Amino acid sequence: MSREIIHTDRAPAAIGPYSQAVRVNDTVYLSGQIPLDPSSGLLVEGDITAQARRAFDNLQAVCEAAGGSLAQIARLGLYLTDLGDFAAVNAVMSDYFDAPYPARSTVEVAGLPRGAVFEVDAVLVLR
Repeated sequence: MSREIIHTDRAPAAIGPYSQAVRVNDTVYLSGQIPLDPSSGLLVEGDITAQARRAFDNLQAVCEAAGGSLAQIARLGLYLTDLGDFAAVNAVMSDYFDAPYPARSTVEVAGLPRGAVFEVDAVLVLR
């Protein structure tokens, strides 16, 4: 098995001992993206909509660095600190994805890095 590490400056640098993404054959495993501004490394200000948009923008940048696009994502994982934000996140997601949609799980969590209220990770298939 060969692994290719994916990195782009258009998404925030990893804030721990992990890679933005790892490609194995035609599958790319994308690490969680929180709403950090890639140029400053700071959490974006604003509500759940602003945070979700930034996180999806970061995810899109990593997909593109891997040679793919959001349309090739097979599975998404969404993490919210408040499931009351579920509808708002769905509305943002509809701006980034068209049918047929990827498989998805949505989980309420007690906390996320840097005080974020949203995180997204994914599995991308480059075929």
